Amino acid sequence: MVYTSTQFEEGVVLLIDKPLGWTSFDVIRKLRHLIRIRKIGHAGTLDPLATGLLIVCTGKFTKRINQYMAQQKEYTGTITLGATTPTYDLESEPINFKPTDQITLDQIKLHLPSFTGPIQQIPPAHSAIKVDGKRVYELARKGKEVKLEPRAVHIYAFEVLELHEAQLQFRVVCSTGTYIRSLANDLGQALGCGAYLSSLRRTRIGEFEVTAAYTIETFIANFATTN
Repeated sequence: MVYTSTQFEEGVVLLIDKPLGWTSFDVIRKLRHLIRIRKIGHAGTLDPLATGLLIVCTGKFTKRINQYMAQQKEYTGTITLGATTPTYDLESEPINFKPTDQITLDQIKLHLPSFTGPIQQIPPAHSAIKVDGKRVYELARKGKEVKLEPRAVHIYAFEVLELHEAQLQFRVVCSTGTYIRSLANDLGQALGCGAYLSSLRRTRIGEFEVTAAYTIETFIANFATTN
């Protein structure tokens, strides 16, 4: 569907396929500049190294952001076994290398029930959660240790699809507030070899699918031809 400037002002819900390397705010800044609207926001941050579905609301529809943020989310991606990183993903360099030849797909599947259903999850030290008014990733970068309390999240599905060498392909369906990189790190601990999140793609939020989303390039092309 193609929208007019008036419709953007009134309020629309846009599905955007966030590119690799962009922050969620990069997307908002680009769209704000393109459609020249002040009232615009997204329903759930994706890290720069993640791609996939970002729900963007404009105008009066920004009131729906919290509603969309609370919905179930689906992700696919890759967990790399045999090392850890301080950020639990590739924002930092892998360390603590260990062999993975002994790890099998069946062995991994035996651990999945303990990561499924209602669980308590400790967020990464390098996350945007605030402690005493400061983002914990800012404290972590300064070398300050912050104790984060476990939080209740729900993992509706955790499937391992393929294991090739040390690369584990997975699919997760989870509640809002879940950190997939914490899930990767915790699985690595359970296996005794360490693990980190090496790629992530959000494929669904509630009933919205990434297959229906605009790429940035497609959105620009569509908008430019009608305004």
